[in-house]
Amino acid sequence: MQLNSTEISDLIKQRIESFEVVSEARNEGTIVSVSDGIIRIHGLADVMQGEMIELPGGRYALALNLERDSVGAVVMGPYADLKEGMKVTGTGRILEVPVGPELLGRVVNTLGEPIDGKGPIEAKLTSPVEVIAPGVIDRKSVDQPVQTGYKSVDSMIPIGRGQRELVIGDRQTGKTAMAIDAIINQKDSGIFSIYVAIGQKASTIANVVRKLEEHGALANTIVVVASASESAALQYLAPYAGCAMGEYFRDRGEDALIVYDDLSKQAVAYRQISLLLKRPPGR
Repeated sequence: MQLNSTEISDLIKQRIESFEVVSEARNEGTIVSVSDGIIRIHGLADVMQGEMIELPGGRYALALNLERDSVGAVVMGPYADLKEGMKVTGTGRILEVPVGPELLGRVVNTLGEPIDGKGPIEAKLTSPVEVIAPGVIDRKSVDQPVQTGYKSVDSMIPIGRGQRELVIGDRQTGKTAMAIDAIINQKDSGIFSIYVAIGQKASTIANVVRKLEEHGALANTIVVVASASESAALQYLAPYAGCAMGEYFRDRGEDALIVYDDLSKQAVAYRQISLLLKRPPGR
């Protein structure tokens, strides 16, 4: 069968019209070193401070050091199988965690993933862990107390809604017990609670969760866990994740009590990350 030039021209036009080009711009880089949960990446020219970098296997790393020729990032998860030469991709997104009432009554890790065996969390919203704090003018003055349940505290040194309170003391003096009792005391007050456990033993955290459940306070509490077995990156980010979850309620005119237990462990994790990234470990 012979085709004339007109038929050939029409056939080419049809092929051109039906041809679809799908292009995707990706910011890719290459791992040049892996050491103690820290990876150095070459080729990510447009990466932001605090950006999530996608790694092979569905994991992520957090960009913390932006240098002239490379990017230093901390891996959020296992890193033993990461090798030099592997390709990574910039996501263009700052770290976000799920927020909302769906997290109440659940135990989650730093990334907002459930670890209590009660099934997935169907959170409808996410929030970045790094946001600009409201200005002084936008903040409501402290005019209402939080009842901790301790008469000596509530009468002599009351804690106001909207303020911060540092609890310090020697070991085994009841700091955690006081914080847990304060959370239990909020179960009928309309205040939502977030308990952030940083660098603690898993057994200790399990005891805290059991106590909250026994007293009926877990239903309006979110427990964020970065245990001692977790990486330094997750321990460092846990307070930010818990704060983002609490700010969800604040932005809707509701009250939230957040307990960080304890920030000394977070400081140790940050120091470890800073030394591995070869930058000053202080502020």
